[in-house]
Amino acid sequence: MRILLTTTSFQDTPGAHHDLLKETGWEIITARGPLSEEDTLALVGDVDGFICGDDAITRRVLEKARPRLKVLSKYGIGVDKIDVQAATDLGIPLCYTPGVNHTTVAEHCFALLLALYKNLVAEVDITRSGKWKRLIGHEIMGKRIGIVGLGRIGKEVAIRAKAFGLDIAGYDIYWPDAFAEEYGIERIEDLDTILETSDIISLHTNLNEQTRNMINLQRLSRMKDGVIIINCARGELVNTGAMAHALQIGKVGGYGTDVLDEEPPPPDHPLLKEPNCIVTPHIGSRTYESVVRQASAAVNNLILAMKGEKPLAQVNDVPTKRD
Repeated sequence: MRILLTTTSFQDTPGAHHDLLKETGWEIITARGPLSEEDTLALVGDVDGFICGDDAITRRVLEKARPRLKVLSKYGIGVDKIDVQAATDLGIPLCYTPGVNHTTVAEHCFALLLALYKNLVAEVDITRSGKWKRLIGHEIMGKRIGIVGLGRIGKEVAIRAKAFGLDIAGYDIYWPDAFAEEYGIERIEDLDTILETSDIISLHTNLNEQTRNMINLQRLSRMKDGVIIINCARGELVNTGAMAHALQIGKVGGYGTDVLDEEPPPPDHPLLKEPNCIVTPHIGSRTYESVVRQASAAVNNLILAMKGEKPLAQVNDVPTKRD
C-alpha cells in the first residue's frame, strides 16, 4: 500500500499521529501542499490512499488516480477544493474530520478581533522601531457581533463573545434553538440584516456558489461605518477588490483574516499592504493540540476505510467495502 501525504502541518508537527501512520506498515510518499492541479496530477496514479489538505483535487486528478486510489482522507473539514461529485461518481470514499479544530479557530478569531480593536500590530511595530507612541484603542465589551454560521466554530465564537460581554446576533439556516437560548443569541433570519446591524461580523460559513463573494461592494456599502470583519472560514467569501476599497475609504474599520482568495498570495495582493488589515497565513487551526487531533482523525479514517469499515466521518455516500 502506498499513501500520499501532502498536509504540511501534519508533517511538521510531532505527535502520536506519526506513530499511528507508521504502524500501518504502508509506504508513505510526502509532498508539501497545498498542491496545484498539475502538481497533484503528477503524484497520483500509483497511490492507494491520499491524506490531503487544500490540494486541488479535480475530476482530472481523480480520473487519473481512480484505478488504484481507494480512499481520500481530508485533513480538516473544508472540501471546497475537492470535486466531491467526481469522487462520488468514481466510487471513491471521501472522509473528513469534523469537530477537531473548532476551539482553536474560535480562539484565533478573537486574537484577530482584539488585535484590531487594540491596535496591537501597529503598536508592536512602533515599539520595535524604537519609538513610544500610544494609540487610542477600543473595548469590545458591549459591541454587537453578528456571527454568520452557527456550526461548531460559530458556536465556540458565541461562547467566547458572551464571556467578553458582547451583544450576540446569529444567522444560520439551521437554527440551534437550545444553544441560542442558553447564550442569549438573537436570531436574525436575513443575511443582509445581520450584516447591516452589526459592529463586528464573524464569518463561519462553507464556501459554495451561493456564498462566494457574499461580502461584496454592495453589501459593504450598507454596513455600519467602521465595521470590523473577521474571516477564519474561506477567503473567497469576501470580494478582495471590494474589501480593499472599503478599507481605504474607512467604511470598514478593520479586516482580520486567516484566509485569502489566493494562497499563498502574490506579493502585490491588495490586502497585504492595508494598515487596518491583519492577514495571517491560514494558521487558525494550526496549534499543536488541534493538529494532533486532526491528523489522528485523518489517519484513523484512512485505516478504517482502507479496511472496508465505516470511517469516523464521510462526506459522500460511497460504500467503503469493496468486492
